Amino acid sequence: MTHIRRTTVSAPQDALRTLEAEAERRQVPLATILREAVEEKAMELRTRRRPRVGVARSVDGRTAADVTAEPVAEEPR
Repeated sequence: MTHIRRTTVSAPQDALRTLEAEAERRQVPLATILREAVEEKAMELRTRRRPRVGVARSVDGRTAADVTAEPVAEEPR
């Protein structure tokens, strides 16, 4: 079961107006549009931070162990 947490978001007025217009167009609450945006960003972060295994040469001198030791964003429990 997914738990929803309420929070306050600060954003530029023009960005919020765009999202409000989309909510009106789709006839859904603004909260739905904001929730979708948060979920999309979280998925992007989880995907980007997932360790990848491969054979390559590092351009910054880090080893594979260094890279894979970095924290990975995980799905919330």
